[in-house]
Amino acid sequence: MSEAPKIYAAIAAVQGELAQSGISKDSENTFDRYKFRGIDAVYNALSPLLAKHGLCVLPRIIERDCQERVSKKGDPMFYVTVTAEFDFVASADGSKHTVRTYGEAMDRGDKATNKAMSAAYKYAAFMAFAIPTEGDNDADATTHDVAPQDRRGNGPRHDPDMLDEAQLAHIQTLIEQAGVDVKAFCEAYKIRAVKFLPSAKFGRAVDRLKEKLREKQEAEKTAKRNELADIDADDVPF
Repeated sequence: MSEAPKIYAAIAAVQGELAQSGISKDSENTFDRYKFRGIDAVYNALSPLLAKHGLCVLPRIIERDCQERVSKKGDPMFYVTVTAEFDFVASADGSKHTVRTYGEAMDRGDKATNKAMSAAYKYAAFMAFAIPTEGDNDADATTHDVAPQDRRGNGPRHDPDMLDEAQLAHIQTLIEQAGVDVKAFCEAYKIRAVKFLPSAKFGRAVDRLKEKLREKQEAEKTAKRNELADIDADDVPF
């Protein structure tokens, strides 16, 4: 009888060690404030184990799709989806098993493809090695706000207790203009993310942000006046 391929033993060996340590969600999305496992954490955990058990993971991009979209502020965004295959190869005998997965990402610059490929690798590793974590799985890490249906099921209706799209965009613009830290804003109102601000607090939040914006503008004017006052008249070339 021929000897059994060693690829599955290598995968099982890596999986066994990861079952003991796992990869915790130490990274945090600063805007929506949810925890996740970044690609660096996956590389750091996997690299020594792959070397130890003679397992190679070789990527191959099958397909790439790129679309240009526009953010709420009108900025261009690049949305990339990749189809990737990863050959898990045992160095002991060259036997392999191929895993196909997908990755998608958005970016304002030239990093969308890189992010999409990283996502494809990360989830291929999660599924192949069944990597445990301290909390829920990654699908639960991102909160998707689905608008509630009306009583007849004819489509979404707005929750009157939450901000509508225009109010949310207004708040986010003021936060950016006033130079307010998003995390500090959320802590002040005891919310997980800006989009969870209750509509009852919208007016108060807008007034406070406008006040902070005025303070920022006044500080900038004062700094400018002080800068001009420091100019020696003898230095002016006229």
